[in-house]
Amino acid sequence: MRRTAPPLTGTALVVVAVALAAAPAYSASAGGLEMSPASVVPGGQVTVRTAACGDGGSATGDAGAVGAGSLGLAPDAHGPGATGRFRVPPSAQPGTYEITATCAGSGRRITGDLVVTLTPVRGQVHPRGSVKTGVGGALGPDPVQTAAGVAALAVAAAGGTWLLHRRARGDGI
Repeated sequence: MRRTAPPLTGTALVVVAVALAAAPAYSASAGGLEMSPASVVPGGQVTVRTAACGDGGSATGDAGAVGAGSLGLAPDAHGPGATGRFRVPPSAQPGTYEITATCAGSGRRITGDLVVTLTPVRGQVHPRGSVKTGVGGALGPDPVQTAAGVAALAVAAAGGTWLLHRRARGDGI
């Protein structure tokens, strides 16, 4: 009889070791730059926040990838972390740009992505009107046609019921 416990135990240990090795890499990237808004049109203003520099920490940011140059991140008065602002140049092309910051005390480098689009991102768009699918559709845009269709179905149902009732009584149909 073969024992499967040692191979399963070895596999479980390998999975745990890989998970523990990946955990520090994930937690190191968790304190990145937060862009508000994350998607902006050329000429728009962006607020950059990070808590990676510690409470009361400051940083020097670089938005040169999008053409905005450097910026300063000062300690945030409303909470922990540092905050800074910059304006995206009107000549910026659509795309995703990496914005970086370096903490003043520790020298830690933090990154975040900014998306430049040609159209502003607004609230969710809700469809209006009926779906143009061709023939059919019980609730079309014309209420008169809908009422006529319902009336025709009612007459057909009443006539069919009357004929079935006559047949069941044996009236010769």
